[in-house]
Amino acid sequence: MNEAMAGWDDLQLFLAVAREGGLSRAAKVTGRSAATLGRRMLALERAMGCELFIRHDRGYELTAHARQLLGELSEVEARIVRLTAASGDAERPLVKLSAGSWTTLALLDRFDEIAGSPADIRLRFISTETELDIPHREVVIGVRNRRPSEEGLAGRSLARVEFAAYARADAPERWIKVLADTPSARWLDKKTGNDAVCEVTSPRNSLDLALAGKGMALLPTFIGDRHESLQRRGSTVTELGHERWIVTHQDDRHLPEVRRTIDRLCRVLGAPHG
Repeated sequence: MNEAMAGWDDLQLFLAVAREGGLSRAAKVTGRSAATLGRRMLALERAMGCELFIRHDRGYELTAHARQLLGELSEVEARIVRLTAASGDAERPLVKLSAGSWTTLALLDRFDEIAGSPADIRLRFISTETELDIPHREVVIGVRNRRPSEEGLAGRSLARVEFAAYARADAPERWIKVLADTPSARWLDKKTGNDAVCEVTSPRNSLDLALAGKGMALLPTFIGDRHESLQRRGSTVTELGHERWIVTHQDDRHLPEVRRTIDRLCRVLGAPHG
């Protein structure tokens, strides 16, 4: 990646187009016309010697080169913010983030990648299976299972979530049942009825029991696949697969600390496939 051949102004415009997903929305953020942004992006591609966008009628899709550049520039931007904050002895801004139990567990395992190293934001994780009120600022960012449809909310798509059964090789062929009001728990209730090795009220406890070899747990593949001692038993459960979105308020998404957090969440949770 040859960022040195491009001017910082063009790279900042690239950040806007990449984050907004197209010229029209980026024009509103930058104050430049869509035509100007289009010319500047073409010039940037020529200067860097690689294609950055796949251009569709519905917007600009990032190429692999562009996703790499977005990550690198976001880190540069974060370092600038950290230096600015340090010079003013400013307090790290608080970002309240809500997600379900499994997503929260995955995020906590990669805390440093989200908070920054050294940390330039103060994260408050709120683990809940319900949707908190973003318009009323119960949280700033929510990780949700559907695209936002409410007025004033903005979303960014993530990798799709799939579920499968996981167990140790020596574990009995019986389910560990989770008692919760979630699609996966309801599916498991219909599947098992009263025929379960045990019941738990916390999804995390089903993982703990599976790791201990007590039975099979129904887990998202992004959780189950990272544990070497667990094996998939059967294929993914088709009816439980769902989208995953990062959701925030339209007015908040351009705040530096929110923008940095969203970019880092996208890198940790993955881009949509296809």
